[in-house]
Amino acid sequence: MARVLVAGAGALGSVFGGFLRLAGHSVTLLGRPAHLDAIAERGLIIDGIWGEHHASGFDLAASASSVRSAFDTILIAVKSYDTGPMAAAVAPLLSASGFVVSLQNGLGNCEAIAQYVDQHRVLAARVIFGAAITAPGCVRVTVYAEPVLLGLWHGGQQIAAEQAASRWARELATSGIPTEYVADIRSALWGKVFYNAALNPLGALLGVHYGALGENADSRAIMDAAIDEAYSVALAEGVSLPWATAQDYRVKFYERLLPPTFHHRSSMLQDLERQRRTEVDAINGEIWKRGVKHGIATPVNQLLTRMVRARSAKATVGRQTSGDHNE
Repeated sequence: MARVLVAGAGALGSVFGGFLRLAGHSVTLLGRPAHLDAIAERGLIIDGIWGEHHASGFDLAASASSVRSAFDTILIAVKSYDTGPMAAAVAPLLSASGFVVSLQNGLGNCEAIAQYVDQHRVLAARVIFGAAITAPGCVRVTVYAEPVLLGLWHGGQQIAAEQAASRWARELATSGIPTEYVADIRSALWGKVFYNAALNPLGALLGVHYGALGENADSRAIMDAAIDEAYSVALAEGVSLPWATAQDYRVKFYERLLPPTFHHRSSMLQDLERQRRTEVDAINGEIWKRGVKHGIATPVNQLLTRMVRARSAKATVGRQTSGDHNE
């Protein structure tokens, strides 16, 4: 039985924490008080496409400062812009032989975690299923495209890290979350960036689900261009991609990844609707920033980043004008 801390027990973190608890692990959930209070009262309810489950017996914490245990594994599931502060807060809670796993969207999360944790103890997962909190203490698995891919972030012959990544891939798969170990997680993370860079900002700006984007010739052309730019930047970053060309990836994107997520509404759209900060800077913004570093033009990703930022700023101004300051 492993001691696991879920740092960011929102929708995704709750699914991981819930399935690991059902598998018998000791799980501490670090999250928002309203959600945790409901879990303390009646346990965590998970439903949706992976069936109905009820998990209980968690340790619960609304702040890292209230946690005293040392953990074998810390799963970080906060938004990308909160990665640094969360990593700083939970790093002292990691056991001497423990590992941190990023479950997050975008690029730059592992680098931020490695500011506070030995880079050889940082693992990363490419997560391409979706979840939503339907009520405090209740989470629903809404969509699933492919298994979670888990591997060591830094690379190299790090036997302990490879063993930990392989072990946790097995543990997650055994718990009920389809997961596979991969030797090259960077490639998988960039593959998800291609997916998110194309779908998330356009879905947010147009207010539509993923399938509507794929059916429209104009939005499809924009997504193609966003993927082309991201693919060029990934190559410049030295990433070994499994697709010989951007077109090869787009075949997979339209034929295999988009259909099972057809009706999904992006988290970026939901963030805008709730007047919350988005992760566009960690997705399209990172493509733009890294493109600048390598002298690669990324006008589509740059424009999408700026448009989502502008839309987010407009929502924030509207919220402040209305006097509604709740997060």
